Amino acid sequence: MYVAPPHRLTDRAAIHALIDAHPLGAWVCLGSGGLIANHIPFLLDRDRGPLGALVGHVSRANPVWRECGAATPSVVMFRGAQAYVTPGWYPGRAAHGRVVPTWNYAAAHVHGVARVVEDRAWMLDLLGRLTTRHESGRTMPWRIEEAPAAYIEAMLDAIVGIEIPIDRLEAKLKASQDEALPDRLGTAEGLEQAASDEARAMARLVRLAIGP
Repeated sequence: MYVAPPHRLTDRAAIHALIDAHPLGAWVCLGSGGLIANHIPFLLDRDRGPLGALVGHVSRANPVWRECGAATPSVVMFRGAQAYVTPGWYPGRAAHGRVVPTWNYAAAHVHGVARVVEDRAWMLDLLGRLTTRHESGRTMPWRIEEAPAAYIEAMLDAIVGIEIPIDRLEAKLKASQDEALPDRLGTAEGLEQAASDEARAMARLVRLAIGP
């Protein structure tokens, strides 16, 4: 991923937070017939190795897990807040006119070699953790124990676990850092008035990048 110096995000805690907040990763690996892409909800396990690991699962019917060899590199892309930025928000539009549209976004790329896991205890633990993670905000969270045991056993037969120890992290926060300060402030104000939650989330990132 190309990252200009003003947009480089190196704080590991911030990168991990982005992955946690946007767990649906675009997983791309090289198979025997070319590139393979899948969209997988991953859990970030911070305690596995120096950089952590991603864990998830795919359908056993998905051929990707048969393509995962010990030398097959993977990249998983996580996208955070994003928004179009119009020059109409820039005071520079009236002052000198040297302005153009752009697009702000936050993204993290995780590099590593995927490992296939078929251990049933491992997969059951993963399903429990995934469920707990994504049901935690609900008034009446669903628990895996509510489903009949025989049904869960059948579901386990239908999936394969995936673990990707992280070899390298790279991340980008493009939040108007390379624009003039008045234009950055105008961008934040414009995004704050937008209709979408995602635009307002980007407004917060623009203000954080400006600092106090």
